[in-house]
Amino acid sequence: MVRYFKIAFLTVMIASGCNSPYKGLSDLKTMDDLDYPFQVKKVYLPQDGHTIAYIDMGQGNETIIFIHGLGSYSPAWSRNIIELSQHFRCIAIDLPGYGKSSKEPHSGLMSYYAGVVSELVKELNLHKVYLAGHSMGGQISITTTLLHPEIVKGLILVAPAGFERFTAGQKQWFRDVRTPKGVKLTTAEAIQNNLATNFYRVPKEAEFMITDRLRMRKAADFDGYCYAVAQSVKGMVDEPVIDYLIDIRVPTLIFFGENDNLIPNRYLNPGKTEDIAKYGASKITNSRLIMVPKCGHFMMFEKPEVFNANVMEFIKK
Repeated sequence: MVRYFKIAFLTVMIASGCNSPYKGLSDLKTMDDLDYPFQVKKVYLPQDGHTIAYIDMGQGNETIIFIHGLGSYSPAWSRNIIELSQHFRCIAIDLPGYGKSSKEPHSGLMSYYAGVVSELVKELNLHKVYLAGHSMGGQISITTTLLHPEIVKGLILVAPAGFERFTAGQKQWFRDVRTPKGVKLTTAEAIQNNLATNFYRVPKEAEFMITDRLRMRKAADFDGYCYAVAQSVKGMVDEPVIDYLIDIRVPTLIFFGENDNLIPNRYLNPGKTEDIAKYGASKITNSRLIMVPKCGHFMMFEKPEVFNANVMEFIKK
């Protein structure tokens, strides 16, 4: 019901011209021209062939690598890095095809991204790290832990993809619906609507996610981004992790917003987010689940004080 009224309200606002402030936005020449709130570094991964953009702040005995979700980028963690970097080394990456990272074609498989994370850890001489993943980034973090356990000390999962089971037909639906062309032709109204469904109540600090997404539509490398998004959707459904959660052996902290509109999928698997969250957490032996009230899918951005405090306690314990 909350989701219905939120979307209905947004539709009325759009119809009445609320999107007019975005009409004067300047187009990006390339996605490398995106304005990030922190200094960006880049590293070339010779085995993978991509150049990875990343934010690197703070220092300490422990390192957290932050992995964004589908269609997102490293600034999604901006409300967490500032505080957590006072205690730990915080590295937020742009996955290949996203943000300021290079956009050569790739499979989008979760095992592919896990390999990228592993190679990055080695290139930066990081050894064992904590992986913090949001949504698709959560499934990537899980996959990395399963395939490269030697580099993972602990997991921090925020509304992770991978806790929900899909049939073969449902998986094909995802492949058919999310195409590069479809991503490229997403309207301004749909971009605003998509952002609204990620939150219980959209914070004003999230507006840059709309303006950045609108500005990048004519960037020279935007097609590469659209391809990466479509490939990532296929990668998530082609390499599910739900039956391998029992194999995770590292301490795991899991967050879900009680009002998550995306998990479970409301069209394919209508039900309660808490049921999905509890099921996934029950399969991970050394895990703790935190359900956050009045909070949506983008939990770490909507409730940064809850996320930051619990992450500090989790790592310092």
